[in-house]
Amino acid sequence: MTAVGEIRDTSTIPGTSNTDRRTVISLLRRLRSSEGQTNPLPVWEELRSMGDVVRAPWGGYFVTGFEACSQVLRGRNWLAPDFAWQERQSDQERWEDPATREMTRTLIRLNAPTHTRQRRALGNPFDRSSIERARPRIAALVSGLLDELADRLSSDGEADFNTVVGEQLPVRTVGQWLGIDPADHAHILDFTHRQVYAQELLPSKSELAISAQATLEMRAYFTELIRHRRAHPGDDALTGWIHYWDAQYPDDRAAADQVLYDLTMFITIASLETSSVLLANAVWFLTQDPSRADWLRRNPDHIDDAIEETLRYDPPVVLNSRIAADDTVLAGVPIAKDTTVHVLYGSAAHDPRRNPDPGSFDILRNGGHLTFGGGAHYCLGAGLGRLEARELLVQLLERFPTLRPTAPPTYDTTRIVFRRITSLKVTI
Repeated sequence: MTAVGEIRDTSTIPGTSNTDRRTVISLLRRLRSSEGQTNPLPVWEELRSMGDVVRAPWGGYFVTGFEACSQVLRGRNWLAPDFAWQERQSDQERWEDPATREMTRTLIRLNAPTHTRQRRALGNPFDRSSIERARPRIAALVSGLLDELADRLSSDGEADFNTVVGEQLPVRTVGQWLGIDPADHAHILDFTHRQVYAQELLPSKSELAISAQATLEMRAYFTELIRHRRAHPGDDALTGWIHYWDAQYPDDRAAADQVLYDLTMFITIASLETSSVLLANAVWFLTQDPSRADWLRRNPDHIDDAIEETLRYDPPVVLNSRIAADDTVLAGVPIAKDTTVHVLYGSAAHDPRRNPDPGSFDILRNGGHLTFGGGAHYCLGAGLGRLEARELLVQLLERFPTLRPTAPPTYDTTRIVFRRITSLKVTI
């Protein structure tokens, strides 16, 4: 397996000139650098300058323009890279990796009718009424975490917002919803950080090995959680799922357990890193300029606008992959059936044809973004992520009027697909 930083000879790959291939490889390497993680905007701009659809060095395409990305995410003729597609690929070693196969059973990699069936069974756990019912619980979680932040600031003069609040709010929220023991939160965060390598663009063998070990831990944890909850039902979402899927498979407990595991595992880990990046980004973008935070404190009706601009300006997920269901044409480029296209969320959000002056962080922009995807695979937890961010900002702006970062965020530079902020130091 070849990692982005290890690509050398691309002269035999058809489709574009050697110059274009070298340019794309250079841009991908920059995304994995500290500079590229801190400010990916120049990379998005250079990729878009190459066209709305740009040939990837290893085959397939990157989709850079907003309208083209939206077409792929919402179009019925674009599919998730499921098991059926993987079985048609020549590089079977890549797709037989255990961590990759684990994620291929989850909602983001399923197509109709299996995806439709599982999604309908979940209903809409984060619809407007559910969100309103959850608001007091999340507000209480935020209040407790901000108490911890205040204690840390008082004792040390500085605190890592990401460690104290950013990573903790999502895991405590989903943990409370599913009835997970708070003592297990640190373990869940740990194997989530390691398992995500299997979802990278071109994971190396060593990264896949890290993911494989994390997958074993993840499987053991959630399998035991389901077993224990079946024996000891509670007033939580997981208990409801167990009742539902046991009724769907009354004579096949193994089938019910498999679906329950896939859903519980996916919804838990999918809600952690993406939400923590949104929370840390919102605090960073708002508090690095004291006048911006002060304005929002005096105009709280625009907190939702600030969250949407945060989601647009720096999406937690860099790209998502889709497969052409049939021969088609995208932005004037012929795409053959089974070809992979990589939708670049950040590039789309900074397309000046959709968002003029995209490099400016403008709370009143009222712009557009695709951060939560689109179509059948629109993010199930979008409403929950927005609620967490809203409750955090409402309380943080009130309680910490002088909060400011002492340095820019630091990032995990081993990744491209899933951004991870490792630290955001703040003071008052």
